[in-house]
Amino acid sequence: MPPLRTLLALPVSLVSLALLALTPAASSAPEPPATDMLLPLLVTQGAAPTAALLAQEESGTRYAAAGTGISRADHFRAGSITKTFIATVVLQLAAEHRLSLSDTVEDHLPGLVRGAGNDGRTLTLRALLTHTSGLYDYTRDTAGAVPVTPVQAVRIALTHPPADPGRFAYSNTNYVLLGMVVQQVTGRSYAAEAERRIIAPLGLTGTSFPGSRTTLPSPHGRAYTADGTDVTELDPRVAGAAGELVTTLTDLNRFYAALLGGGLLPPRWLREMRDTRAAHGSYGMGLFPVKLPCGTTVWGHNGRINGSYVRTAATVDGRRVLTFRVNTTAIADPDLEPRLLAAEFCPRTS
Repeated sequence: MPPLRTLLALPVSLVSLALLALTPAASSAPEPPATDMLLPLLVTQGAAPTAALLAQEESGTRYAAAGTGISRADHFRAGSITKTFIATVVLQLAAEHRLSLSDTVEDHLPGLVRGAGNDGRTLTLRALLTHTSGLYDYTRDTAGAVPVTPVQAVRIALTHPPADPGRFAYSNTNYVLLGMVVQQVTGRSYAAEAERRIIAPLGLTGTSFPGSRTTLPSPHGRAYTADGTDVTELDPRVAGAAGELVTTLTDLNRFYAALLGGGLLPPRWLREMRDTRAAHGSYGMGLFPVKLPCGTTVWGHNGRINGSYVRTAATVDGRRVLTFRVNTTAIADPDLEPRLLAAEFCPRTS
């Protein structure tokens, strides 16, 4: 996590701030939660045209938005949050004894991973899940802007030598391969398996794997790169199993609450998912932890794709969840994210 820097407090009046509380209103209007007060900084400090959050707490849910042109029901691209869905499917297959995390890539995709010192015979599914395979991230060559097939993505990665095996090195190639493994094991695409195992059972009506569809479902806002280019229409094959997902704030909160609450994986496999030892504390399997200044650890994932940045974090039991999004590719000031998480999950003192 980057070092914390002092942020200038900017007047909320510089942006429009809309709050919708779904819990019973108090007789006198309380101070807005600290998280909501920070949200406008994502617009003014982070150069994002609009930002929104949805917090799920024991007392109910809370929605807030800053800027214009964004709504609670909007569909948006979730980027690498897709990885949590893919990891969940793989771990469900492991729980069903249809694969083992100690299986090699070669066991399921014979002959595919060979070249420039890469060898699928030495890479396990666990290494893919935890980003410790050493495989080169193909999106470093495509800049996340070139639609490719899974095989093409892997071939791009295999033109580069691997990083040190066993060292954590985040690579989208890992999850592209896991998507291929899911199809090899089940005979169905990773999208079909995620729909059958996660999306339909949880009633995630705003969530989909769009494949090659370039448009977003309605309703949706616009999406912009950092220089202001409109990239609302985008070919999801730039990311595939590593970042294709389209979803909503409500669906992401529901998914992470169900996952961390034990509704999608047996206890043993949920513990595996949260085990960060292979990645030396940096990453579990489709989840990563962040320890906040107050000592609370939250679990979740972020997602970045052209025109969208999303972050979901939750308590270890899934009872409290926060998802926020901006409709641009990145937050210019990285310190805003940990500040938002701390404001939401650390105890408030008077």
